[in-house]
Amino acid sequence: MTRSKNDLQFPKDWKWVKLGDVCERISNGANVKQSDINIGFPISRIETIWNETIDLERVKYISEKDPDFVAKYSLRYNDILFSHINSDFHLGKTAIFKSQTSILIHGTNLLLIRLKAGVLADYFYYQFKYKRRNGEFINVAQKSVNQSSINQSRLKSIDFVMPPINTQQAIVSKIEELFSELDKGVESLHKAQQQLKTYRQSVLKWAFEGRLTNVDLRKGELPKDWRWVMLGDLCTDVEYGSSTKSKEQGEVPVLRMGNIQNGRFDWSDLVYTDDKAEIDKYLLKKGDVLFNRTNSAELVGKTALFRGERPAIFAGYLIRINRIKSLIDAEYLTFYLNSHKARSYGNSVRSFGVNQSNINGTKLKTYPIPLAPIDEQLEVVQAIESRLSVADKLEETITQSLQQAETLKQSILKKAFEGKLI
Repeated sequence: MTRSKNDLQFPKDWKWVKLGDVCERISNGANVKQSDINIGFPISRIETIWNETIDLERVKYISEKDPDFVAKYSLRYNDILFSHINSDFHLGKTAIFKSQTSILIHGTNLLLIRLKAGVLADYFYYQFKYKRRNGEFINVAQKSVNQSSINQSRLKSIDFVMPPINTQQAIVSKIEELFSELDKGVESLHKAQQQLKTYRQSVLKWAFEGRLTNVDLRKGELPKDWRWVMLGDLCTDVEYGSSTKSKEQGEVPVLRMGNIQNGRFDWSDLVYTDDKAEIDKYLLKKGDVLFNRTNSAELVGKTALFRGERPAIFAGYLIRINRIKSLIDAEYLTFYLNSHKARSYGNSVRSFGVNQSNINGTKLKTYPIPLAPIDEQLEVVQAIESRLSVADKLEETITQSLQQAETLKQSILKKAFEGKLI
């Protein structure tokens, strides 16, 4: 629960201020035609501050060159951008502009906050971060479907803690010192995550080279009783999913491409259907393998195994592989289709559309698969799972450590704005 300002006892030379009282300007950005082509001036958008910094890889461009326009909408050093219309999670994200040479145009859907002289922008930037994570912005936001918003009037009326300017500077220096140490640890944790990702793919590579279940293999050769086949030789058919109109409530969930996560299905974000005919036709059976046929390039080809968790059907962007059970194990097939080898082949046969790629059923059946005898497939799966389970436990530990680092940052900010950090 957020503490009220009356609950806090901070140093006597500190005071409460309304944001509007310390701002020279709070304004919307320029609503102009934008382009992906790097010609003209870069212009900010919501995605520009996705990680609470100014990400110049996530801007668009405008051809407007009128000097008055550029002067009006160019960001100045220490200007703060504030996401005032967004999903609940992203609402209130801020970033501070730190360039004194480059031009970045202030675009629409972000508010510009320019503080008065004698007010330290970095100090207020950190206080914005604290308030967002503390839930203060979402508490005063107006809610609508899939997004929330804070208007300028409401934002100006929010209380901020303001000590003397020299104290503001000392607090910022201490925050940055502590955050720097934490960020070094976070960087190491992210590096470990990437190493685990590489390890997982290495395990799959070794598995489908036969190296997890066979010793003394010559490089580039499969075990003597393995053979290369096409996926079409191992299934009766491949089947596109349902095109039924889904809704928020209904009889059974409709699994979509976003539900595929790490070879399994994520059941936390579901849509539903009551269409009896579609349910009868597309009802999943335990052991069904579903392939994501269209999406952004990095997501096409993701595959998941349905384990009979609950009745469900599958959407049209997924393909059910009706495998011949006596020839290929469902786990073996799922692991292989998620391997770098299979994904690389998919990259070579996919077609491209606007902002997405596609692999149709005909191309899917051409996938080459190293086929082991069915009993050895089960051994391969067991060998993969034993190794990946260790990686999963390490991943869980890393995730917990990253969460603890974020909690510690918030604790540092809390102390800072209660007058207890320095």
